[in-house]
Amino acid sequence: MAASALKPSLTEMVQQSAKHLQTQVSLKQMVEFGRTPSQNTILRSAQFLHHELPIRLARRVVELENLPYNLSKMQSVQKVAGWYTQSYADLINFPSPEDCGIPKTLLREISVNEEDGLSKQDTEVRKPVADKQLSAEVIAYNTKFVECIENIKKRHDPVAITMAQGIQELKQIWTETKSNPILVAATKPYDVTSNAFRVTRPQMYPPHIMKNAAAVQNLLPTDLQSFLDRFYMSRIGIRMLIGQHVALTKASMAAANAPTDYVGIICTKTSIRDVVEQAAENAQMVLQDSFGVFTPPEIKLVIAGSSKRMDAAVDDIEFMYVPSHLHHMLFELFKNSLRAVVETHGLDADGEYPPIKVIVAQGKEDITIKISDEGGGIPRSGMPLIWTYLYTTADKQDMDDALAGHSGAPMAGFGYGLPLSRLYARYFGGDLKLISMEGYGTDAYLHLNRLSDSEEPLPY
Repeated sequence: MAASALKPSLTEMVQQSAKHLQTQVSLKQMVEFGRTPSQNTILRSAQFLHHELPIRLARRVVELENLPYNLSKMQSVQKVAGWYTQSYADLINFPSPEDCGIPKTLLREISVNEEDGLSKQDTEVRKPVADKQLSAEVIAYNTKFVECIENIKKRHDPVAITMAQGIQELKQIWTETKSNPILVAATKPYDVTSNAFRVTRPQMYPPHIMKNAAAVQNLLPTDLQSFLDRFYMSRIGIRMLIGQHVALTKASMAAANAPTDYVGIICTKTSIRDVVEQAAENAQMVLQDSFGVFTPPEIKLVIAGSSKRMDAAVDDIEFMYVPSHLHHMLFELFKNSLRAVVETHGLDADGEYPPIKVIVAQGKEDITIKISDEGGGIPRSGMPLIWTYLYTTADKQDMDDALAGHSGAPMAGFGYGLPLSRLYARYFGGDLKLISMEGYGTDAYLHLNRLSDSEEPLPY
């Protein structure tokens, strides 16, 4: 369904839904709510998502239809807008629990202006309703709803790659017409009476970057960069809510011996060591496939523990987190460090590469993972560029392969690894920062909020 083909009634509904407040949810709230999954828990989760997801989807539809630089007219972007619109329609056309004859005593009160996430009545410990006491309507409703949102999740799987293609389509037009707005704004005074360029002086990059014509060709105007941050942060949140609901649904039907450390896709005892070692192994395999290296650089892990005993290493640190999110971030950081080390020291150094050092420390608020490499570092003038979507040091063939879906590594080759990893870190109150020493190497600091009470930083 193309966004431009919306029926007026649906268009009005999207506009109206987009005006409603989104409901922020914290990691701790998700765990408290889903700790004892049952059909009754799943029902109230479905009711929450039935209300919340259309709001989040509608906001993205509205923004996708009103992007600067005619990005909304790119074929791939219109395809993405169509997916979001179809998913919105699927949800608003899905009946509410009340419409299916489910007793109100099993449901929660919902206000369109509710701001407190899963409300206190949902996170408080209640006397559970035995599944055998639930009506067939409840079980049928839960089954149908999870099928609906699983279809939505599957529909949106190619969103990231398709949006990247849309950006590439726009950049190709800029190249062919010599209309790159950054270059235009740099060479022509901004006309305050015209909205022709949409690049104001405060949005310009620093002078030392603007002098690098090759770099400027790969950059995006900062308002497009901000849009992509909002778009992908929203996508992370939507997929988190759907993934959590699907996992809770499966857990409610699982045997009693199901893993007790998991609440949906959240692990209450996420092992830093296990995730680091798995991500390191995966990144080393990608390096071997890409470069033909027989012995990749070693990744050494030291878990320092807490500041109370700086001299005492511990075997592991466990905390509440989403292991797949942590793996994604570490994999991208390891992949970048491994590649930098091999490219700096050359293939002739196979087996003698300097190791990549990983140090983990936990404080009262954060768990911090520091990844240090000797990959030559990044020029100071290039540091702002590493967070730019589609800015990459990979060659054009790598990028073309990635956009065509021929690359084995997720998001490899077209500059999404670091920007997306930072969004994953920030989603639950953490952050990702890089400090580079040109001529030597780079240190990456991955900060993870161990308090688990930070709410989603949802875009407007």
